[in-house]
Order: sequence, then C-alpha cells, then structure tokens
Amino acid sequence: MFDNLGIVFALTGAALSVILAGMGSAYGVGVAGQAAAGVVTEDPSKFGKVLIMQLLPGTQGIYGLLVAFVTLNNIGILSGKPADLSGAQGLMILAACLPIAIVGLVSARHQGKTAVASIGIVAKKPDQFGKAMLFPAMVETYAILALLISIMAINAIQF
Repeated sequence: MFDNLGIVFALTGAALSVILAGMGSAYGVGVAGQAAAGVVTEDPSKFGKVLIMQLLPGTQGIYGLLVAFVTLNNIGILSGKPADLSGAQGLMILAACLPIAIVGLVSARHQGKTAVASIGIVAKKPDQFGKAMLFPAMVETYAILALLISIMAINAIQF
C-alpha cells in the first residue's frame, strides 16, 4: 500500500520548494511592481532603475525551481526511471528541500518590501541607485544560503 511513499515525500519536497519560494517571489515582485509603476508614472526615465529593483525578489522563485530540478534529476523522475526510495530517504529529500522553500517564501516577501523602500529612494534621488540597490540585495544573501544548503543536502542523500 505504501510502496511509493519515499517518492511521494521527495516529490512533495520538490513541489514545496517551487510553490513556497514562488509564492514569496510573486508577492515581492508584485509589491515592488506597484511602487515601480507609481514612479514611472511620474518619471518614465526611471523605468530601467526601478525595473531592476522590482526583479530582485523574483530570484527566490528561480532558486526554488532549481532545487526542484536537482531533486527530480537525482530521484530519476526526469530520466523516466524513478529511484526506489524508502520512506526515510524520501523524508530526507523533503527535509532537504525545506530550507529554500521556507527561506525563499519569507526572504522574497521581505525583499519585495525592501525593494519598495529602495524604489522610493530612486524616485527622489536617482543618483543614489547604487546605494539603494544594496538594501534589497542584502536580503538576497539568506536566500542564497538556503539554496546552497538545499542543494548540498539533496546531493548528499545516498540511494
């Protein structure tokens, strides 16, 4: 009855990495886009600068997708030959996907809010773009750390 439980857990981990990190990115890009649209309404010449700020929270969704691809590749789904995973192995893969899933969700939301504030800086002082860019970029650090941990953990699981 539970012969495929390991693969179900592993697929759940892959799905969560995409879903949660993607949800965070969608929110972050959305709020930053709202702020960017307001700035561009007033001064269309700032489009390029505010677009870069808006795109920053989107990286967490990409990281979640990357972890899902690594997972699907490692468990043989992409090649059409799924591995015979035990329940414990599947749970380990699920746990390995959680860092980018959870950190991606939270950091993208906060990065979006930080991007909004930085877009405000660019709106008033376009010459401060470089400094303004640092604030949302600092939030990115934690998403990158979570990405690295998830990939390292997935690749370390033996099956």
